[in-house]
Amino acid sequence: MNTHLLALQLMAAQGCLGAFDTIYHHEITEALPQKASARLELTIHATRALIYSLLFVGLAAWEWHGAWAWVLVIVFGVEIVLTLWDFVVEDQTRLLPATERVTHTVLAINAGAFIALLALNSSDWATLPTALVWQPYGWLSVFLALCGVGVGLSGLRDAYAVWQLGRRKVQEQEEQEEHLRFAAAPQSVLVTGATGFIGQQLVSALLADGHAVTVLTRQPKQAAWTFDGQVRCIRSFDELADAQRIDMVLNLAGARIVGRRWTPARKAALRRSRVALTQDLVAWIARAQHKPRVLLSASAIGYYGVQPQGDATELTEESAPQAIFMSQLCQEWEAAARQAEKFGVQVGGMRFGLVFGHQGSLPQMLLPIRFGAGGPLGSGKQWVSWVHVRDVIRAIAHLARRSEQGAVSGAYNFCAPEAIEQRRFARVAGTVLHRPSVVPTPAFVMRALLGEQADLLVEGQRVAPRRLLDDGFSFRYPQLEGALRSL
Repeated sequence: MNTHLLALQLMAAQGCLGAFDTIYHHEITEALPQKASARLELTIHATRALIYSLLFVGLAAWEWHGAWAWVLVIVFGVEIVLTLWDFVVEDQTRLLPATERVTHTVLAINAGAFIALLALNSSDWATLPTALVWQPYGWLSVFLALCGVGVGLSGLRDAYAVWQLGRRKVQEQEEQEEHLRFAAAPQSVLVTGATGFIGQQLVSALLADGHAVTVLTRQPKQAAWTFDGQVRCIRSFDELADAQRIDMVLNLAGARIVGRRWTPARKAALRRSRVALTQDLVAWIARAQHKPRVLLSASAIGYYGVQPQGDATELTEESAPQAIFMSQLCQEWEAAARQAEKFGVQVGGMRFGLVFGHQGSLPQMLLPIRFGAGGPLGSGKQWVSWVHVRDVIRAIAHLARRSEQGAVSGAYNFCAPEAIEQRRFARVAGTVLHRPSVVPTPAFVMRALLGEQADLLVEGQRVAPRRLLDDGFSFRYPQLEGALRSL
């Protein structure tokens, strides 16, 4: 048996498994490059990836003789130590999904096998004169070299993410200087959608302000890990006793709206995650002995439908909805929340614009611009009504405080004062990223990919936060350029 060839074949399998783990788990499902808590894990990943890049390229078509054999053994030792350290850090910082645990186990077994085989060969190579000897294996060598390039790029990507997270940490420390107050005294708060993009930052702000937080989630164990065990996690409203005291309810739950096509089944799922859940929430309020003071319930500016391009009229909270799915969904969602008013609860509807942050849709919107291939979507004349995630949290805190004076009712537009045309968004983003932004994406391409939901991107609305401004709320990021630079 040619043990060296077998080792190279196992390395090729390692490259395929590693690519799956990186793309599916680290990038898509876990989004590690966006998580501040994953900075150490990403540092280890970057170091390991660069080591693997060296191994893949170096062993693809060369044998390491003499002193090089001892270098190879040392590299193996370093890789093993980093792998074990990675296991420890992962267990301390996040709860791995089952598929990732299985993948990591297979990767570890496979790595152990090819490292053992190569270590055995190294003992023979060490007795030979020091040299890197050319020994190609046809297409296998080509594939291993490509794996080396790929894993090297992955390592650089993780290293860049570590640097970006370091910058973000400095920014977040500056933001923490502004301590958000949600109430005059500690409150008991129920949050739905707490593990989402906005929910995570909201819960962190509530905990920092000294409140007791209960989160409703389909994955209580994952939520407990996310918030370091500082919150109570429940799976259903049945776990809330009728005598449970809740002062505020912040309802952010809802399945991701952009992505899969809006088939009848998908529309039903979106309604269940928003309307049905809110109805269940109000049913709990109905039987609760201590009614919450306020319910702040999410909605979206999709309530207003789409605005004809070229129409610069500002839409306010008084503007009418339309007879299209997104608008109807928001109407049903808000109507379900308003039922809580029957029980003496103040109800505020939070109509979110496009929320910009390190997660959510902004990273995907900026990705083509980062690669120099971005530009306006469709005509570029459609309005983009956006808001910085920090201002979303600040506005929620503002309404929570106002509820102590009984001053919360109706809908509030959560949008920055500066709505802009999409083509100008592309220009400003290109300026901030120092990239060109002149490559348009035709509307028909978006409609072919997304169907009806393409209207969210190629159509738009010019929405104004009239009620928040009239209520004395001051936006920290009122203009797009400043918001993008902060992110």
